[in-house]
Amino acid sequence: MTTTVSAPDEAPPEKLPKPRKRRRRPALPYLLLVPAIVLELAVHVIPMLTGIWMSLRELTQFHIRDWSGAPFIGLDNYKVSLDFNSATGKELLHSFWVTIAYTVLVVALCWGIGLAAAVLLQRPFRGRAILRTLFLTPYALPVYTAVITWSFLLQRDTGALNHVLVDQLHLVDDRPFWLIGGNSFFSLVLTMVWKQWPFAFLCIMAGLQSIPQDLYEAAYMDGAGFWRRLRAVTLPMLRPVNQVLLLVLFLWTFNDFNTPYVLFGKSAPNQADLISIHIYESSFVTWNFGLGSAMSVSLLLFLSIVSGIYLFLTRKARSDA
Repeated sequence: MTTTVSAPDEAPPEKLPKPRKRRRRPALPYLLLVPAIVLELAVHVIPMLTGIWMSLRELTQFHIRDWSGAPFIGLDNYKVSLDFNSATGKELLHSFWVTIAYTVLVVALCWGIGLAAAVLLQRPFRGRAILRTLFLTPYALPVYTAVITWSFLLQRDTGALNHVLVDQLHLVDDRPFWLIGGNSFFSLVLTMVWKQWPFAFLCIMAGLQSIPQDLYEAAYMDGAGFWRRLRAVTLPMLRPVNQVLLLVLFLWTFNDFNTPYVLFGKSAPNQADLISIHIYESSFVTWNFGLGSAMSVSLLLFLSIVSGIYLFLTRKARSDA
């Protein structure tokens, strides 16, 4: 007699989850980027490409009416501008070194004055808000207003500076020239530092707000004085701010055109012949737009290389730390 064993009920197969439909990304974020992209193309990319195209052409006053049909000369404009044995190359090299000295002095003084003012105004005291407002006044003024004021102050016969030095303090017998000759360089540095240092003060003051006070209290308990706390606490904690600040100050100062143009006019003295003014004269005074464009492209390449090296070194230093 055989018995049959009924097989156990098999479990129903598990239902596989249905594949989710991929959500379509909304188009609104991309549409919001369109105005920025259009402006970037119109303000930066297209003029830069046009400048590169112009640097490869013999675009002088003889071809300005039909500038699109100017003869193609390749890299001849670059060879002329970078030939430091020729008169054009020597003048460009002179402007380059003047700009280097001007940039180093302005950036160092702006950063030093901004750091000193920000540190001194960290502790609360009566009248601190008024001082902060006064310190930021030069940065809030329009460029033309600030520089034209210094132009009046530095006049030889009617300027306030010579009036104080000669008529009131009797420190100088003859009234010196401040806007021509050797003093023009220091007048340019003084004007730019007065106008630019509040920006460094503002950035450093914002960076100081993020430093925990516990670090200062611990350093004070260990017997660290003011200078020791500045070197061991303040400067290391401000390193990220200073890295960005120094790069921005360098680029702004090296490319500065408004300050010398308003202070000296269309033709700056030889001692204050910044490269921005030199390129302007090469383009709009001598009507050699091809040569001026070649100088501008060379300047763009130089600043790009320097900025890239600076960012690489600062990133490497940050990763090593």
